[in-house]
Amino acid sequence: MTVIYLDHNATTPVLPEVFEAMRPWFVERFANPSSSHPAGVEARAAIDRARAEVAALIGARPNEIVFTGSGTEASNLAIRGAFRGGRVVISAVEHPATREPALHLQRQGAPLTVLGVDGSGAIVVPDALPSDTAVLSVMHANNETGVLQPVRALADLAHAAGAVVHADAAQSLGKVPVDVGALGVDLLTIAGHKLYAPKGVGALYVRDGVALQPVIRGAGHERGLRPGTENVAGIVGLGAACARAGADLDALSARLEGQREALWARLRDGVPGVARNGAGAVLPNTLNVRFPGVSGNALLAACPDLAASTGSACHAHGESASAVLLAMGIPEPDALGAVRLSLGRSTTDADVAEAAAMLVEAWNRLHPEVSHRSR
Repeated sequence: MTVIYLDHNATTPVLPEVFEAMRPWFVERFANPSSSHPAGVEARAAIDRARAEVAALIGARPNEIVFTGSGTEASNLAIRGAFRGGRVVISAVEHPATREPALHLQRQGAPLTVLGVDGSGAIVVPDALPSDTAVLSVMHANNETGVLQPVRALADLAHAAGAVVHADAAQSLGKVPVDVGALGVDLLTIAGHKLYAPKGVGALYVRDGVALQPVIRGAGHERGLRPGTENVAGIVGLGAACARAGADLDALSARLEGQREALWARLRDGVPGVARNGAGAVLPNTLNVRFPGVSGNALLAACPDLAASTGSACHAHGESASAVLLAMGIPEPDALGAVRLSLGRSTTDADVAEAAAMLVEAWNRLHPEVSHRSR
């Protein structure tokens, strides 16, 4: 049986058209884009076209796009590169790509403020941010629940305090409209492999006038912010993926939202007490649910033909629940039953029906055993 892939928030396949756009740059057009001969000039032109394609998707100018090796690298460049002393502000539900650079700065002596979230998973917007805030970094959409965050409201508060604003759009780009002007951000992270481009390429939007220090030292590539010979094939792929995302964003979002709701309806009908994690504005492809009386990891292990994920971590002493769900106020025993189902371009209505049937059947097999042991 073919595995049903509902883990698109973890990574996406490279689209055939993206792969075809990349193919020549691996073998036939392999020149260094810093070389001055015609082959090098051709490679530089390919990077410039991709830069324009990425910029167009987020309402930016091409010169505001810096290519990186990943979304994580882009976020590190944003947070650590913009920091000049003062306070760093993040949320309690950030991805490690944001949380760890912030904790690194805290270990260097920077005060750190962590904003909480409400029961829906949305960041609670305070009345004001501390006056010494230097960098605010928050995600646009949560990778586990799909909840869209109040970036604009937080950005306005941060700018009022004189801070630089960074948003991580790795999960949202290509699923919902992302416009840097509307969000009010100075810096924005893009991850290629979340967007049907290859792994190993990302980008950072850097608003004109925002000064950054490089995190990696070397030659002067990417305006001196990301030294190292550019990954031409990967960059071309990211550009092609952004062009495709912009071409059919509304239609894709509507289809995914319909499939997501159909999946939820089937699970709700088949599993008494199943609950949905996250509310309000949520990514159209993301469904995070918790199954009563079972571990999410055990449930997925009982569905070998379904690829999905949980936010729980397994270790020698058992499981620990998702930090995101715990921050939302969900009790740990309930949070351990959570499963994230993230749909994508290749997901069919038949996939939705089959995935729901697998999960319902597995829950019915596991739940009586769990209930018996808990008595």
